[in-house]
Amino acid sequence: MTKPVLQVIIGSTRPGRVGPAVAQWFFDIAAAEGSFDVELVDLVDYNLPIFDEPRHPVLRQYEHEHTKRWSATIARADAFVFVVPEYNHSFNAATKNAIDYLNHEWKHKPLGIVSYGSMAMGVRAVQALKPIFSALRLIFCGEVTIPLPINPVVDGVLSSNEVLDKGAAAIVRELAIMSPPLQQLRESGAF
Repeated sequence: MTKPVLQVIIGSTRPGRVGPAVAQWFFDIAAAEGSFDVELVDLVDYNLPIFDEPRHPVLRQYEHEHTKRWSATIARADAFVFVVPEYNHSFNAATKNAIDYLNHEWKHKPLGIVSYGSMAMGVRAVQALKPIFSALRLIFCGEVTIPLPINPVVDGVLSSNEVLDKGAAAIVRELAIMSPPLQQLRESGAF
C-alpha cells in the first residue's frame, strides 16, 4: 500500500531566501514521522508568471505548459504544508500567485502552514492565508510560526528548538489523521 503524498511547498522565490532551510527542517520532521511520502516543492522550479491563463482555473482548461506542470504536481498531493515568509504584514505575492493558478487541485485536502519572520514570526501571513485556503476548501490542520531573530538560519540550517519541533510534529500527525477521510471524500465524487 502506498503512503499518501505530503508536499512541503516553499513559497518564497527571492534570492537570498531562507525558505528552503525552513522547508528542509519541516521535511525532515515529516519524513521521520513516517505517515507520508514527503516531497519538497519549490515555487522557483515552476517559474510561474503572474497568472496568465485566459480561462478561470475552475474550468481546468489550461493552455500554458507551466500551468499544466503546476497542476499535475499539486493534483498528486494528498496534503500540503506551505512554508511562507511574512512580507508587509501578510504573505508574499509568489505564494498567492501559485495558489490562484489552480482550483480543483487544492480541494478537500488537509494543510498546515509554517511561517517565519521577524518578531511577529509570520503570524500575520498565516492569518491572511486562512480565508483563502478556506475558500478553496482546504482543511486547516495547524501552524508553526518561527521568529527568525531567535531561531535564525545559519549556514543554510534552521536553528530550531523543542517547541518548534513539537509543533511541526503535531501538524504532521493532524495531517495524517485528516488525509484518509478527505481522500475518500475526493474519490467518492460527492463534491
